[in-house]
Amino acid sequence: MVDIVTDSCADLSPELISRFNIRVLPLQVFIDNRTIPDGSISPQELFNLVSKTGELPKTSAPSIKEFLEFFEPADEIIYIGISSKLSATLPNGVLAAHQLPQKRIHIIDSKNLSTGIGLLVLKAAELRNQGWTADDIVREIQATVPRVHTSFVIETMEYLYKGGRCTALQAIVGSVLKIRPIIEVRPDGTLGVKAKIRGTRRKALDSMLEDFRSHLPYLDSHRVFVTHTGCDEDANYLAKAVQSMAPIEEICITQAGATISSHCGPDTIGILFIADPHLTTEA
Repeated sequence: MVDIVTDSCADLSPELISRFNIRVLPLQVFIDNRTIPDGSISPQELFNLVSKTGELPKTSAPSIKEFLEFFEPADEIIYIGISSKLSATLPNGVLAAHQLPQKRIHIIDSKNLSTGIGLLVLKAAELRNQGWTADDIVREIQATVPRVHTSFVIETMEYLYKGGRCTALQAIVGSVLKIRPIIEVRPDGTLGVKAKIRGTRRKALDSMLEDFRSHLPYLDSHRVFVTHTGCDEDANYLAKAVQSMAPIEEICITQAGATISSHCGPDTIGILFIADPHLTTEA
């Protein structure tokens, strides 16, 4: 059987990892003089450490050696990883695969993050379970990569500022004016500001819902993710609203891991789905 693997940036829950028989290679988070594997600490625990230390966590990609050990158990592997424009994780996986010519290792750049990766990973696992060959799975997932839509509301600009992603002035102005940026993953796998919502948090959440609504004519209704860094009430609000708009087969609410949380901060939340003008709601 083809081994479907990913990294911890996919933000898949333990239940989904077990249900779909997926292996996950963790990134590392450094804070409070500790090295913590992604997946072993909750967003709230991480944010408590940030408050305690006053420092932003540093994240680290798995080494080539770690990838070599990770690839060892199977002879044919499909690895779907975080965008190569956002992390050294996937390039390290490529280098490791080159050192294992006796194995068939397929590397797919998700050009995405969080459960934008997870959508692709679960689709690959479902195709494997249906008996698809590795080559056919790879072709289908590569064709799906540009169809994944990922956006998040950022509640505080503090983490963006500490991480060097905005200036001190932008952070201060954003805080004073109560501006909540909506960050999206661009087609090339980089991040950009989709919108700057001024006003209440509910207004920002509703803006994401309106964007989701605009994709309904060509939505893949098989699965939608609502992923967040510790705001359960808002996650339930978005999930219920999404379900009321379309007959989604499965809405997965998941918490982001330590790596994603380190870069976006508390109360970040997003809607992630697959949609494409070539798809129909009956597909």
